[in-house]
Amino acid sequence: MAVLVDPPRWPAHGTQFGHLVSDTSLDELHAFARAAGLPARAFDHDHYDVPVARYPDLIAQGAVEVSPTELLRRLVAGGLRVRPADRTPRRPAAREALVAAWQRLGLPGNEAVRDDLLERWSEPHRRYHDVRHLAQCLQALDALCAPDPVPRPVLLAAWLHDAVYQGEPGADERASAALAPALLGGLIGDDEVAEVSRLVLGTIDHDPAPDDRNGQLLSDADLSVLALNRGRYHVYVRDVRDEYARFDDEQFAKGRLRVIDDLLGREQLFRTERGRALWQQAARANLAEERTRWPLS
Repeated sequence: MAVLVDPPRWPAHGTQFGHLVSDTSLDELHAFARAAGLPARAFDHDHYDVPVARYPDLIAQGAVEVSPTELLRRLVAGGLRVRPADRTPRRPAAREALVAAWQRLGLPGNEAVRDDLLERWSEPHRRYHDVRHLAQCLQALDALCAPDPVPRPVLLAAWLHDAVYQGEPGADERASAALAPALLGGLIGDDEVAEVSRLVLGTIDHDPAPDDRNGQLLSDADLSVLALNRGRYHVYVRDVRDEYARFDDEQFAKGRLRVIDDLLGREQLFRTERGRALWQQAARANLAEERTRWPLS
């Protein structure tokens, strides 16, 4: 069990950076980083980026300096390595993917609506509920429906479901649902607009009826983040914490534990058979592990 650091050799921001990792657990890594005063934003899936000026302090506090090869070997051996392809995408790459995904909706000549939505999903106060989350939801829908196409109302509801986001559960979803007629009226039929609004409202509680296939698809896609690899899940939790920075740690922990306990208390997290097969086991493991990280005083 050790916290390791490799030589700083990556130039950025007028200095050089290296990597701080644990060869045992992300919890050990986070605890060491907190004690060392490293910012949470420095965490990147399986390591913290640390500037050369911090090296004497980190080594004095117990970090062991090793070669880049040794650091990677021990990270892989510990099962903590997250490959680049499995990391949260960068925002520009996610936005580019969304521009391409819009073409699947069959709404030519309505790029202004697409751009309006992309601007909403790109607002600077968003940390998790941004273009990366939307892109991940669309990928999850493809996984749920393949080889069949995703129903268009479900795709549109994914685009709309967090189009308004101020960190106000319930109110955000209702405001997002109200955007459907404002943005889509005249582009698609009234019945389809109504279905999009209904589906967006369903993401308030993620509890679709047994015969609500569209609702099940959107709910499962929205919750699929819970089943991501450990490093990416930890990035998700950190980003959610950032979105609720107005609350102190104890307030946030209480709210987060209520969410976790609600999800773990459900007989089925995912309502489609494919969603359960793809994600239920990993999601429950991630939630159970996270629950141990929010102790209350």
